Amino acid sequence: MAKKITLPLTRELSRTLHAGDQVLVSGIIYTSRDAGHKRMCEALEKGESLPFDPTDATIYYVGPTPAKPGQVIGSAGPTTSGRMDAYAPTLMSVGARGMIGKGERLPEVIEAIKKYEGTYFGAIGGAGALLAKSIKSSELIAYEDLGAEALRRLEVADMPLVVIIDSEGNNLYQQGREAYLKNVIS
Repeated sequence: MAKKITLPLTRELSRTLHAGDQVLVSGIIYTSRDAGHKRMCEALEKGESLPFDPTDATIYYVGPTPAKPGQVIGSAGPTTSGRMDAYAPTLMSVGARGMIGKGERLPEVIEAIKKYEGTYFGAIGGAGALLAKSIKSSELIAYEDLGAEALRRLEVADMPLVVIIDSEGNNLYQQGREAYLKNVIS
């Protein structure tokens, strides 16, 4: 049974989540991909503030398609998280705590997740239309010139996700491989 959680992703909430947990996430999330992450990190290097308050924020690695008439947003499936690995520790250092994407993360990101007590959620690749149904509102807040990679503020209700890496660094991908190898060898 999925655990219902409401954002923002505070340290306390993050500590209650464990690798492998199925969750239904509600609340505010922000969208950004590599071009947006690069721009945000460049702004931080210049001493500028971000276009949103990163404190306890969750960032969804997505470049949604345009909304059709009557829809809030188009297809909104996750992009490969590895493209944000160079930027994730910096954003976590200024308060962002949650990330939503697909695929493995570099050791540096896992260390940042542990240091800042964050959570990496996995979304199902190829299910963008299904995931879009959990998005109740979408507001463009910055970087409009980046098109699909612009920074958006989304309100979501019961977005189905899985905890891939928890605040202690437990990694579902690693646990799954270990369980598989144990069964194959025995």
